[in-house]
Amino acid sequence: MTSFTKAPKIPTELIELQANPLSQNKGSYRIALLIPLCGSAGLWAPSCISSAQVAVEELNKSGGVDGRKVQLIMIDAAMEASISIEEIVNDLIERGSIDAIVGMHISAIRQRLSKVVRQRIPYVYTPLYEGGESTAGLFAIGETPKEQLGPSMELIQNQYRPKSWALIGNDYVWPRISHLFAKSRLRENAIDLAYERYVPFGSRNMAQYVAEIAASSAEAVLISLVGQDAVAFNRAFGSAGLHNQMVRLSCAVEENGLLAAGPRNSKRLFVASSYFAALPTEANAAFKELYYGLHGDQAPALNAIGQSTYEGVHFLAGLMRGHANVWRDHCVTDGLPVIHRSGRKTLSSNKSQRPPVYLARADGLKFEVIKDLKSIA
Repeated sequence: MTSFTKAPKIPTELIELQANPLSQNKGSYRIALLIPLCGSAGLWAPSCISSAQVAVEELNKSGGVDGRKVQLIMIDAAMEASISIEEIVNDLIERGSIDAIVGMHISAIRQRLSKVVRQRIPYVYTPLYEGGESTAGLFAIGETPKEQLGPSMELIQNQYRPKSWALIGNDYVWPRISHLFAKSRLRENAIDLAYERYVPFGSRNMAQYVAEIAASSAEAVLISLVGQDAVAFNRAFGSAGLHNQMVRLSCAVEENGLLAAGPRNSKRLFVASSYFAALPTEANAAFKELYYGLHGDQAPALNAIGQSTYEGVHFLAGLMRGHANVWRDHCVTDGLPVIHRSGRKTLSSNKSQRPPVYLARADGLKFEVIKDLKSIA
């Protein structure tokens, strides 16, 4: 297995920046890695950090970005964080302390930050999201409901023939927009909507919501809960034995969430995603070799959320390599070709065919990839 010569440098944390402010420095290219370090989505942080470090090591071995070594500045972008993310980011940009942003956080944070960044530095947004982001200088590279949710719902519908669905998600833009898409598909196919609920982050009432879904007589449930909230829901769902009467579909449950929920609570749970640790592809094999070569066999679980930060850092490098003078006037949707590395594809360009989306089924403590969904979309 390939191994780098030394352990990756730990990302600089915000508190270190505040104690020793960084002025503009031509010697390093500083990327603000915006990830949730606490709250419901904090479950994802170790995988996100570890995956981004792999990309940084690769870039620094090949000249960095713009001839400068890449340095990660880690900032808590959780909804539950005590800091004002807008003030922090604006201050760092104003002082020239950061050169770019790679953000793996919820869409509500992205919407707030898009009004602050204002094309002053490139902003790469990495996770799955609700779609429609066209802000110039902001590059949303994750999959959308049309790519992910539409074909997976169709496959579940064709295989299990549920007469009605329940929808549950956290109360913010991604679940609400995704569920609007899901409801349009249900209407098109004359399928009933039995239940719909949006819950606050960190909700303590998952058993109550599971009981409500059980009483609704739904035969399938779409789960658009984030991180630890999805874990709590799936634990309550499994304890109630609801897998005997309905199937579950999620676009956001990943390997960490599966491990935390446990195999007894993950029966008949399906997930649609463009990346799984178990993907039997050449690109994933290469990514895993780099990841475990750098971090060792006890590294945080590989998953779609973490892979997205790896890809996001490489996307940023590709953007600066090919379009350093014009990126401010573009976004992903206008087809600017950015060649970059990815754990999803051997060589990726957002102008070329999008990475495939797969449907996987929970199988104990891992996912079994069962279908490439691109033929259905």
